[in-house]
Amino acid sequence: MPGENLTRDEARERARLLSVDGYDVALDLRSAVGPHTGDGPRTFRSTTTIRFRCAEPGASTFADLLAPSVSSVTLNGRELNPAEVFDGTRVALDGLAAENTLTVDAWCAYSRTGEGMHHFVDPEDGETYLYTQYEPADARRVFANFEQPDLKAPFTFTVTAPEGWTVLSNGAREGEPEPAGDGAAVWRFATTKPISTYITTVVAGPYHHVTDVYRRELPDGGELVIPLGALCRKGLAPHFDADDIFTVTKQGLDFFHDHFDYPYPFGKYDQAFVPEYNLGAMENPGCVTFREEFVFRGKVTDAAYENRANVILHEMAHMWFGDLVTMEWWDDLWLKESFADFMGSFSMVEATRFANGWITFANRRKAWAYRADQLPSTHPITADIRDLEDAKLNFDGITYAKGASVLKQLVAYAGRDAFLEGARRYFKRHAWGNTRLEHLLTVLGETSGRDMAAWSRAWLQTAGVNSLTPHVTYGSSGRITELAVTQEAPEEHPTLRPHRVAVGLYRRQSAGGPLERYARAEVDVTGARTVVEELAGAERPELVLVNDDDLTYCKVRFDEASLETLRGHLGSIADPLARALCWSALWNLTRDALLPARDFLDLLLRFGGQESDIGVVQMLHAWARTALVHYVAPGAREECGRALAHGALRHLRQAGPGSDHQLAWARFFAAVAHDEHDLQMLDTLLEGTGRIDGLEIDQELRWTLLESLAARGVADEARLAAELARDDTASGKRHQVRCLAARPDSRVKERAWTDVVDSDRLSNALVEATISGFDQPGQRELLAPYAERYFEAIERVWAERSIEIGMAVVRGLYPALQDNETVLELTDAWLAAHEDAPPALRRLVLEARDDTARALRAQRCDAAASA
Repeated sequence: MPGENLTRDEARERARLLSVDGYDVALDLRSAVGPHTGDGPRTFRSTTTIRFRCAEPGASTFADLLAPSVSSVTLNGRELNPAEVFDGTRVALDGLAAENTLTVDAWCAYSRTGEGMHHFVDPEDGETYLYTQYEPADARRVFANFEQPDLKAPFTFTVTAPEGWTVLSNGAREGEPEPAGDGAAVWRFATTKPISTYITTVVAGPYHHVTDVYRRELPDGGELVIPLGALCRKGLAPHFDADDIFTVTKQGLDFFHDHFDYPYPFGKYDQAFVPEYNLGAMENPGCVTFREEFVFRGKVTDAAYENRANVILHEMAHMWFGDLVTMEWWDDLWLKESFADFMGSFSMVEATRFANGWITFANRRKAWAYRADQLPSTHPITADIRDLEDAKLNFDGITYAKGASVLKQLVAYAGRDAFLEGARRYFKRHAWGNTRLEHLLTVLGETSGRDMAAWSRAWLQTAGVNSLTPHVTYGSSGRITELAVTQEAPEEHPTLRPHRVAVGLYRRQSAGGPLERYARAEVDVTGARTVVEELAGAERPELVLVNDDDLTYCKVRFDEASLETLRGHLGSIADPLARALCWSALWNLTRDALLPARDFLDLLLRFGGQESDIGVVQMLHAWARTALVHYVAPGAREECGRALAHGALRHLRQAGPGSDHQLAWARFFAAVAHDEHDLQMLDTLLEGTGRIDGLEIDQELRWTLLESLAARGVADEARLAAELARDDTASGKRHQVRCLAARPDSRVKERAWTDVVDSDRLSNALVEATISGFDQPGQRELLAPYAERYFEAIERVWAERSIEIGMAVVRGLYPALQDNETVLELTDAWLAAHEDAPPALRRLVLEARDDTARALRAQRCDAAASA
């Protein structure tokens, strides 16, 4: 990665000098098919012409390009020597004129890491599929450019590829493909509006392609017509539910047109579900790309469909927040990601069948934010992004989920109408341009009448999460005499923020009845202590819930009486959002070593089976696994694991036949299966000799069961090979690789380590699968020798591999399962000896260390509770 970085200062200087009038990019992708010859990477020809102006004629700058070789460079008619001006990452440009034309003819490399032009060969049928992924700065792997978000320009793409392929770009195709001889054709695409390099795209291959159209009447009597497309690999076509994707797409377009008052500005709307994708999705205007796991090969719960709808709408919101109006530099990444994350849930709840989306937001998205905001790497939502490596790591829970949570708080603070009117003014005022924080604050201040500068300082420009705790006193009659909310902040991030919160009082009307809210008050919590005057005189509650309705971003705490109520009656809370908020608060108490991990697991086993929201159930399962693996005292893991497996099986048997809950509990049982009886149960389900009424063991569930059996030494290599023969697909191969690496054998672990750390032969998807299989909770002793090897390897891996692979290895292979003081000592020793290591690498190691230190605190809390 050295030499590939770009600093903020360099970008600012280049933006000061240059303005770009347009790109013509011609890509010849015929080399994607057929055998690869030669020792170097498989390459394709990329010819780029850039028309740009320079504010200071005679000045020097550079264009960005990551390519194995450059054939020619021409600047304003002058042939430059590629060996003199191209260093592998940049093309030096000297003696610029006021108006310039640069043409770069290069051979760029196909990728197997999901960066740049990704090349995938489907093992099922041998077909080749290509797609691009650039954020934050990988367009330079495909064509020469000025790789920074504030040098927007129109793009015209021309692509030569095998005839019969589907080829797409941001703009609509112009005419039919033109024959190019030797079984190839040329596709030409309409010139785009001014957009940033990182959201340009090309998708090419024999994709299964379904079309539809969106129509909307306009106020002037005309009609807005948007062609729609949905694509996936041919092998996934039998599973492709394009109709549901189009339904959500049309509902989203209706919602954003109704509320943004700015018609969708990019013509067509294609959505491509592509293989081996590193992200959830990417908002390329006119041609959004998604990971193909959103095409469901087996039965999934409704939470999976909800998640897909949320991602579809998140990317659609980007068409306005990010594509139409783009941040100047990655400091203001939140200007697109926070808004898209918030608008994804906002539009989903109001426009689709997923009306309970705010429950998922409160329970799942905020959990991501709470974790990120308590790491040593936490940062303000408006971050200090010095360079591209910083930018890559800033796609985190702060920028997405905390930012979205803060915007939800802003809607409560400023009002829904003012918020949406501010968005409308923002689009119209800055269309096709670039913005900073102050541009958005200006319009929101205009529409809300609120002091947005003060709000921004508190919420956007400081880090950390506040804790809100209720304190209640009662009179002799048993009624509330005072209810106050206290606010605390961590020592390292001491800001006390203004919170618009609702405080709810809950009780049962009769013994055995549901816990229902009987009083509620909204209040602005400011400073260390705020009295909720409206609730004085209310009858005694059994539960006081601060942040009822989830208006603000905070950690919720409970008074002792409320905590006792939850221990006895958590499942009785009638409102699903309130119940989800309580689960989330209890999990935060567990993570903060204020609630013993075994207490949390006991609550799950007692009340998890009563939980109605399937998304909450699945989140509880994830938390329970973390609690068992990392937070339970080591001496209690065996007993606790047995109880969790038996409880999971009980809830599986009690769940409705064929229900989402049954499937969720089946997957959880497979994950925590503990003893020989549990493994026999999994084996009989897999072989068809055992049966649970209504539970369909489809191919995806078969792999889930097999991974558990493989990790415990029951499923051997031959059995996994037989399963791959049954499911000889790209998806099946990923599953098999994960299961192979999961086996409890020292030779298996050594092979997996070598494949990931010492070799680059695996694609990004298979690296991910191997790491996932390698790291098995029941194999702590087997994995212990790799702790020291990890610290010996990571700096080399970071230097030699792409940042995506580097991040996967550094995060995924950290010896977190050892969770002992020795790991902390090894980590601290590495940090002390590598103070000059790349800041992004040090950040990942510091985050992993913090997770281990948190686990040790939780284990001490759990041990002390049973001492």
